[in-house]
Amino acid sequence: MSESSVRVGLIADTHGLLRPEALAALAGSDMIVHAGDIGDASILSQLSTIAPITAVRGNNDHGEWALALRDTEQFRVGDLGILVIHDLNALAADPDTADIDVVVSGHSHRAKSERRKGVLYVNPGSAGPRRFRLPISVARLTVDGARADVEIVALDLAPAPAKTRPSTMQEQR
Repeated sequence: MSESSVRVGLIADTHGLLRPEALAALAGSDMIVHAGDIGDASILSQLSTIAPITAVRGNNDHGEWALALRDTEQFRVGDLGILVIHDLNALAADPDTADIDVVVSGHSHRAKSERRKGVLYVNPGSAGPRRFRLPISVARLTVDGARADVEIVALDLAPAPAKTRPSTMQEQR
């Protein structure tokens, strides 16, 4: 990573839960992108203590705070055009003809990184409540001029406390 590299933390689908492991994984980011289904405005406030944040509204983001968010955001980092959208299926523009080099999305809760027609598509996965037995993850995008590299980061979560039930004589029979 060169001195001119920009570290972009990617997160999505927190659904009101910002895990300490996600904050730790995003520490050191120069900017953070939240690809929707934030769940609560306090998530954005907490993330902004790490770095400036760009966020889009997801299909589960409601209320006054969510109305301030757009469905898509487009900006440049280094020499690259980046588009952020919650649901990739709602993408209207063809990225390879719209000066977009990286598309960041959420919604599916499935972490994925792939290049299609020269465009890097990244879904950091879900960083909030576990769904469908999928891993909990975020991603790190490193932009150096016209180059973008991505790392999906599976969060090492502390085990949930075991649920215990008091035993009764009847259960022992």
